[in-house]
Amino acid sequence: MSESSDQADLARLVRAVRGRVPLDAAQLLSRETPERVGEVLADLPQDLADRIQTHLPPELRRQAAEEMAEEVEGTVHEMMEPALALLPAATTVADAVAFLRAHATPQQITYLYVTGVDDRLIGMIVFRDLLLAEPEETLAEVMLPDPFAIPVDMEVTDAIKAALHRHYPVYPVVDSEQHVVGVIRGWRLFERQAMEISAQSGQMVGVDKEERLATTFWSAFRMRHPWLQVNLLTAFLAGFVVSMFEGTISQIVALAAFLPILAGQSGNTGCQALAITLRGITLGDIEKFPVAGLVRKEVMLGAMNGLFTGVVAGLAMWWTASRGGNADAMLLGLVIVLAMVGSCMMSGMFGVLVPITLRRFGADPATASSIFLTTGTDIAGMGLMLFLATTLVL
Repeated sequence: MSESSDQADLARLVRAVRGRVPLDAAQLLSRETPERVGEVLADLPQDLADRIQTHLPPELRRQAAEEMAEEVEGTVHEMMEPALALLPAATTVADAVAFLRAHATPQQITYLYVTGVDDRLIGMIVFRDLLLAEPEETLAEVMLPDPFAIPVDMEVTDAIKAALHRHYPVYPVVDSEQHVVGVIRGWRLFERQAMEISAQSGQMVGVDKEERLATTFWSAFRMRHPWLQVNLLTAFLAGFVVSMFEGTISQIVALAAFLPILAGQSGNTGCQALAITLRGITLGDIEKFPVAGLVRKEVMLGAMNGLFTGVVAGLAMWWTASRGGNADAMLLGLVIVLAMVGSCMMSGMFGVLVPITLRRFGADPATASSIFLTTGTDIAGMGLMLFLATTLVL
């Protein structure tokens, strides 16, 4: 079977699936190979593909999910479709219209791509211009010259950044000599971008970005458990720091109640900075913004937020200590304010530097940042509060 015929069969199957409810669509796909099912699901909107997958037989669902994962990962080459409309520049408008009318799947064609010497891409035809042109005009006369094209070996994340501000429905894909080797649909690029951003929240707590609702029990366990072990080791480190001030806690029992409050506030501050930094890395904004300026901004935000929340927490500590008859209630309130300001400032700094540092060393910042950020904020926040209490009160 030729590539164009195979593509036409795929397009017909996709249309048939789109026209059915998820249960009927799953029954139709159950007669196809896992490879074909993966291709069809990859061409559907994500929410529809997810609903259809829930009705597929378990083994076929697993195999199709693996095919879709392979389809998404890597370079643009793995996401592109065949280019269905390549015409020489000397082609007349009348001949181009005849070509479209005779094509097996004209509804799959969004633009006509015009080739010149050695079949290199030199222009693009929008259907509006084709409709308004005279029949005897050539495509060279009505085309938009030098259209934006994506290199076939470009990473998908780089292609997303390149297409971010263009929002075209379809992009031509070219090789190193500007020969059109396929096209990629804009919705697939931006769906991938949405998947990357939505996956960050899961990755930050050890959920692999490839894990879906249909992922099997043991696969999910293998993906999640190693990060929980790493998180346990870092928690031991934070616990060790607190144990160093065991004498302080035994003398000022009220501090124990405020340790989780401080850890929660500083942790949330760090997570806010981390979320913005990860979003900047995903969208490519981090390349245009100086890291020093971002650190300075987050540290200042941490100081401001820490001051206002610290005053509230400090008053709560003063009230709690006063009710317990502690003569150092005012000093304890001051300790809480200073610790909240300092820990939130450090958390904001960690939220920027941790993902950038991990990225620089080749690690995935979305996967590992949360664990190191939590450890850093816990050690810095609780350690600072207990150190200030030991220094100023005891």
